[in-house]
This record gives sequence, structure tokens and C-alpha cells, in this order.
Amino acid sequence: MGLLSNSKKQLSGLIGQDKAFNIALAGKWTVYFVLIGLIAGAGSIAFHYLCQLGIHFFMDLMAGYRPPSPAGEHHLLPPTNTPFNRWILLILPAFGGILSGWLVYTFAPEAEGHGTDAAINAYHNKGGLIRSRVPIIKTLASSITLTTGGSGGREGPIAQIGAGFGSFLATKLKLSERERRIMMAAGIGAGVGSIFRAPLAGALFAAEVLYRDPEFESEVIIPAGISSVVAYCLFCLVFGWGSLFDSPPFKFQNPLELGPYIVLAFVLVATGIFYVKSFYGTIGLFAKLKIPNHLKPALGGLCTGIIGFFLPWTLAFGYGYAQQAINNELTIPFLLSLAIGKVLTTSFSIGSGGSGGVFGPSVVIGGAMGGVVGRIFHHLMPGVVTDPGAFVVVGMAGFFTAVSNTPISTIIFVSEMTNSYHLLLPSLLVCSLSYLLAQRWTIFHRQVKSKVDSPAHVGDFFVDILQAIHVRDLIHQVRQVTLIPQDMPFQEFKKLFTETKQHYFPVMDKQGKLYGIFSSTDIRAVLFSMEIEKLIVMKDIANTDIITTTPADDLNSVLQKFTTKNIDSLPVVKEEDPTELIGMINRREVIAFYNEQVLTMKGQVAK
Repeated sequence: MGLLSNSKKQLSGLIGQDKAFNIALAGKWTVYFVLIGLIAGAGSIAFHYLCQLGIHFFMDLMAGYRPPSPAGEHHLLPPTNTPFNRWILLILPAFGGILSGWLVYTFAPEAEGHGTDAAINAYHNKGGLIRSRVPIIKTLASSITLTTGGSGGREGPIAQIGAGFGSFLATKLKLSERERRIMMAAGIGAGVGSIFRAPLAGALFAAEVLYRDPEFESEVIIPAGISSVVAYCLFCLVFGWGSLFDSPPFKFQNPLELGPYIVLAFVLVATGIFYVKSFYGTIGLFAKLKIPNHLKPALGGLCTGIIGFFLPWTLAFGYGYAQQAINNELTIPFLLSLAIGKVLTTSFSIGSGGSGGVFGPSVVIGGAMGGVVGRIFHHLMPGVVTDPGAFVVVGMAGFFTAVSNTPISTIIFVSEMTNSYHLLLPSLLVCSLSYLLAQRWTIFHRQVKSKVDSPAHVGDFFVDILQAIHVRDLIHQVRQVTLIPQDMPFQEFKKLFTETKQHYFPVMDKQGKLYGIFSSTDIRAVLFSMEIEKLIVMKDIANTDIITTTPADDLNSVLQKFTTKNIDSLPVVKEEDPTELIGMINRREVIAFYNEQVLTMKGQVAK
């Protein structure tokens, strides 16, 4: 009884230590993710201030252009009295392009374009590594591009700010590549969730945007959730609580309305394909131009300015016009010009090498096209489509799904951004259709199809299966072999060798314990040296540096042992006594057993 009681105490102590270790480990990682959230939130605040100041100085003071703001945002400074001047708008984006182009191509060329794609590429192909200067350059270049009239979104820059700090922190702490990727992705979620006031969507977006298939990087969701909540709270403490957009209490209560929503999905997919092709067509066009890279954003800015000269509402962010569309304040021609013009200005602003995101413009484009469809059906069947503004909200979600392959996080994004959760059903329908119809196209070219195709997960599934199988599971494949006494003369072994097909020979001492091992290759030097073979016993040939395995070892570690010295057979010994030989296991039989397990799993899935 005393011995049993003592054992229970020891076990209880071990469990207590294990719990304490888990709590300490969880606490350490929570501190890391909170720190990422704080830095991402601070970055969002700084970037938002820069954008507000830039809009006031460039768009208002210089050009006299004062675009409306969404309900959740307000100008930091009172408007000026500068009269509206289209000619300034014509050249302002080119001026911004010169400044941002010089910044990017001088200090961090990887900061060009939309930052989310760069972050996705870093996750899959660079072990989560982002140079520390990239977030700083991206912030400055994007604020210049976007506040001088360039069309783009805020999520790309802020995603790189959060991702860059997560990568920097992981590098300084000397964490593994896997841990650095997780921290980098947590930074993406924190940045995007805070700048758009959508913390849940930010976390889901960071986990979903990495793949073209509707698949989540599960190990990212919780870290990104912690960081996103912290960043969101910090941002709202400075700029106020509430959603980015304000929407009336839309309600879906007529199943007949699903027909117009299905039409909306097809319209959004067509517009999304046009957006992707226009965007990457512009990138290809500017890549062929034989001019310095520094000047390409200026040329793109000039093209943007020409469009803005005639359609000024297509410049900069455009969130205020999306708000007006939700409120049903814009006409069909205006909405069409906003959507098509925004596609072109975004393509020229970002596709030429300018810096900015692509989610923000997608919200405006999708909302505008949703408003067009909603108003048309409101005129055709007012009894069914009673609120065209609801189509604006659903259009935002459906359009970005069509161009990004992120249906789940986008539905949550738009619901949080508009504070409208009563349109989840039509949003789910439209986003699902948009995803299925537009799966071939994506604005994020660095996305991979699934985890299987990601360099970040090379070998993961192979290793997972191998680690689930242990040597004891194929103990029936462990073969009994001829054992060689350590004092056996070589001449006697030579006769035995001619009568066996065995290639590896365990050598045993006088007590029957494993002393060493040798292979048929090891005896070649002696086999053809007739003058010395009479003097040699098998102890002299045996290799005492033995690589063994036990029944408790998993097949992943077994295969690693096979490859350490390129051997084909391993001694299996007892766990409690590594000199007690059970038998030999061959590499071929391990691989064959693995293949059998895979086929069995495939058969179970097929059923």
C-alpha cells in the first residue's frame, strides 16, 4: 500500500508539472500574440493618421476634392475653402506615383503592389520571413499613393505591418520557421481586423486567404484571433467604437428575393473576372515597358488621373460612396461608372507598381454593382426587392469572394463592417455561387490550391501518417535472423555466408547480448585477403556503433534511422534493455506497410 501510495504521489506530481508547463507555455505564446496585436494596432493607428492627413493636404487643400466618408469614420481636420480643381486631380496621382515609386524601388522593392500577396508568398515560400524595413516603406509608400488619388485599399499595407512585426519578433526569439509563419499570419489578422473594425473576420481572413480551396490554416486562427482582438481594441480606443459602415436594419424575409440574388452572383463573377484580368493585364503591360521601375508608378498615376479628371469619385478610397450606395442615395449610371472606373483606377494605381491593397476597392466595386442590380430589380419587382441597399451589402461580400477565394471570412467581414447580420442567408448563397463560378480566377496569385501544394507543408501528411504507426504495429514483419557469436572465426563464417541470403548479421557476446552488427559489404576487404582471414574473428569486423529501434518507435523515426547511414535493415531491441535483440526489420517492409496503410485510408474515405 505504501508503494502504491508513493507511486500515486509521483504520478500526481508529474501531472501537476505537466499542467504547469502547459500553462507556462500558453502564457508565453499569449504574450507574444498580444504584443503582435499591440504593434499591429499601433501601426493601424499611425497608418490611419497618415491617410487622414494626406487626404486633407493633397485632395482637399491642393485639389479642393472632398470625398464623403463612411459613417464610422470622420475627418480629423476641418475642410478647407479650396475650390474644386480637376486639373490638379489630373496630375496629383502621378506626383504620388513618383514619390512612392522612389521609396519602394530604392529601399524595399518587395513592397510594391498589394501587400497581402507578398505576405502570402512569405508564408508559403520564405518561411514567414519579411525584411524589417518592408512594413515601414509599405506604410509610407501606400499612404502617399492612396492620398494623392491612387485607388487602393488599406488592408495590404497594414497586413504587411502586422506580418512584418510578427516575423521580426519570431526571428529575434530564434523560433522555428513554423512558429514564425504562425506569428506572421497572426500579424496579418491583427492588421486587417483592426483597420476595418472586423476582428473575427480578420482572424479568419488570415487563415483562409492562404489557399484557393475553401480551406483554413487551422493553427493560425487562435493566434490571429488573440492578436486581432487586441489590435481592434487599441484602434477603437483612439478612433471610436462601431462599424466602418452604417446600414439600415435590412431583413431577408421573402424567398422570391433569392432569384435576384442569384442574378447578382453572376454579375459579380463577370465583374470580378474583368477586375482580375484588368489588374494583371496592367501588371504585364507595365512589366514590358522599357523605363526605370521608379517611373512606372508615376505613369500609372497619370492614367489614374486621366480617369479621375472625368470620374473623380473613382479616386482614393471610395468608402463614402459605398456608404451612400447602402443608403440608396446613388443612381444606376453613377454606380456603374463607380464600379468600372474603380476597376481601371485600381489596376493603374497598384498594377503599375504603386503601393496599396485590393480588398478596399473590391468592397466599393462589389457594393456598386450590388446597388445596380438591386435598383434594377427594385424597379422591376418592388414588392419582392424592397431594399436595394441590401444588395449593396451582399454585393460587397460576393464580389470579394469572386476575386479572392475566401467565402467564409468575407461573409463575416462584410457583416462586421456594416453591422448587418440579417443578410447572412443571401450572403451565403451569393458567396457560395461566386466562389464556385470564379474559382479559376484570383487577385492573389500567390495563393496555393491547398495545404498539399504549399511548400510550408511539404512532408507534413507523410510524416503525420508515419508518426501514427509504430514498430509494434508491424512486429509480425520483424524477422528472426542468424546470430553470429563474437568469437566465431572468419573461416567458419565464410562457409555460413555461402549458404544464406542474409545481408545484415548481428554479433552477440558470450551472454547472448547484442555486441555489434556488420553487413555483407563490411566483409569484402577480408573476403579477398586470404592471408589474414585465418587471424580474424567476427568481433573484429562488427561495428559496435549500432543504430537500433524499439517497438515503441514510430515509423518516421525509423525511416530517419535508415537514411542516417543509408542502411536497409535495423535491429529491433527491447525498450528496457537495448542489448536484448528481438529481430531485424527491413526498410522495404516498412515502406510496404506504410503504402498498405495509405491504401486502407483511401478505401475508408471512398466508402
